[in-house]
Amino acid sequence: MKKFRMPVVGLLSATLLVMGVTGVTGVMGVQTASADELSPVSLRALAERADLRIGTAVDMAALGEDTTYRRAAGREFNSVTAENVMKWEAVEPVRGTYDWSGADELVRFARERGQVVRGHTLVWHSQLPGWLTAGVADGSIGAGELRGILRKHVTTEVKRYKGRIQQWDVVNEVFEEDGSLRNSIWLQKLGPSYIADAFRWAHAADPKAKLFLNDYNVEGVNAKSTAYYELAKRLRAEGVPVQGFGIQGHLAIQYGFPGDVAGNLARFERLGMQTAFTEVDVRMILPANEEKLATQAAYFRGLLDACLGARSCRSFTVWGFTDKYSWVPGVFAGQGAATLLGEDFGRKPAYGAVEEGLAEGR
Repeated sequence: MKKFRMPVVGLLSATLLVMGVTGVTGVMGVQTASADELSPVSLRALAERADLRIGTAVDMAALGEDTTYRRAAGREFNSVTAENVMKWEAVEPVRGTYDWSGADELVRFARERGQVVRGHTLVWHSQLPGWLTAGVADGSIGAGELRGILRKHVTTEVKRYKGRIQQWDVVNEVFEEDGSLRNSIWLQKLGPSYIADAFRWAHAADPKAKLFLNDYNVEGVNAKSTAYYELAKRLRAEGVPVQGFGIQGHLAIQYGFPGDVAGNLARFERLGMQTAFTEVDVRMILPANEEKLATQAAYFRGLLDACLGARSCRSFTVWGFTDKYSWVPGVFAGQGAATLLGEDFGRKPAYGAVEEGLAEGR
């Protein structure tokens, strides 16, 4: 098992040495490096030398309004994921009326910059359009109609971007922590067969896209990741085109680093599947300090090293790259500072750890 084990204080010192930081105040009073103080080599350039896709989720409002954000998204990454604009509530807010503007803009942005796109997400229990959830709740949409609606949604979205999406998160977050299937409207109304159906529909719509299961708290070997392993093993034996396992990688330093990440990747690789880290961020209880930021850097590096050490893992995506637009503070009260860059876009020790890991992974 390949793990990054540098002590957190040592990692901070090494990272700052590598980055040549003289420092600007950027993360709760902690010094971060400004862009002018750093090497001109981007994460993207290093990742390409390591034969890895380094990606980020993209906030489309920030992309349109913040030139610093837009420039960094193009410079640092060779893969992008839609943070929200490909989710069902965004693309079909009114039944039969589609809004592809945000998704189209992201695909156009990526094409202009030579980036690949990860599609996120086709089937999920959350961020569903109100017309769908209301119809299921009041009984006006029955099981048979619901299955047809789901098939149409998957087929329509995947066909629209056929040939332009490298990987799709087809089915997202279908298990509970104990390994039981999530009691979503899909399971309630359609039974577990909806999972295989979604993969078959997506594959028919774009046979070249790689199709992924995706979830959080599945970094190491545990009940939840084992449930995914058993599901993938069964579906692949049945000929269902389940081709990848996406590990979100939403970590928090107060809970410790997950165990046996490399072993988890290895068992999916033995099934003949691709693996990917799809939504990596590492939050902390605020305020941030040097010790917390050093621990955060070690966690980012630990996941990256696991990916670089697995033949099956060729994609490593962070869920946003600047604290200025991070989703974390809005969901986890009192927590934040979860990304590679501070709110002022200064590069944190985590950026240096990822930079160093990519350079060593060549």
